[in-house]
Amino acid sequence: MEAIKLIVGLGNPGREYVNTRHNAGFWWVTQCAEITRIGLKPEPRFFAVAGRQLGDEALHLLLPQTFMNLSGKSVAALMHFYKIPVEALLVVHDELDLQPGEARLKKGGGHGGHNGLKDIAAQLGTLDFWRLRLGVGHPGHKSEVSNYVLNPPKVDEMGEIESAIMRSLHVLPEILRGDLSAAMLKLHTKV
Repeated sequence: MEAIKLIVGLGNPGREYVNTRHNAGFWWVTQCAEITRIGLKPEPRFFAVAGRQLGDEALHLLLPQTFMNLSGKSVAALMHFYKIPVEALLVVHDELDLQPGEARLKKGGGHGGHNGLKDIAAQLGTLDFWRLRLGVGHPGHKSEVSNYVLNPPKVDEMGEIESAIMRSLHVLPEILRGDLSAAMLKLHTKV
């Protein structure tokens, strides 16, 4: 069981994107940085804002600054530099197929049209990595998706997304020690 060594939050850089649904991965990793006390700073060699915690198992946090469609460039740069295997990667991203308030862990699968996942898979040559999917809901029609993810959620939806972020951060200890099945059980079980 491989411990997670790199957590990537997907989003778009720039003030105009800060509160958009597509930045749910950024929100999660920013909260994770606070909990783990990992300082995030610009890292030009990784095309990102990044930080790391040293210890028995180094933990890297990464917020690619390449825009969503080129996220893989940043992820691959850091993974190659630190020789992190794909089994130790967790990508946190917005998920149209889940409602706001839902969070799901899974390993592998398709990219579901998500351009960030698509580019990471292209750069790494595989889709077989862990994902934490944060539900943002679906606008109802495929043609509305781009506009939908690049806009902020409604106030009640934002509350639900924040609640899912906090709930999923409760399984961070299991995630970090590589016990993803325990993390999934805890996260996916309704109480």
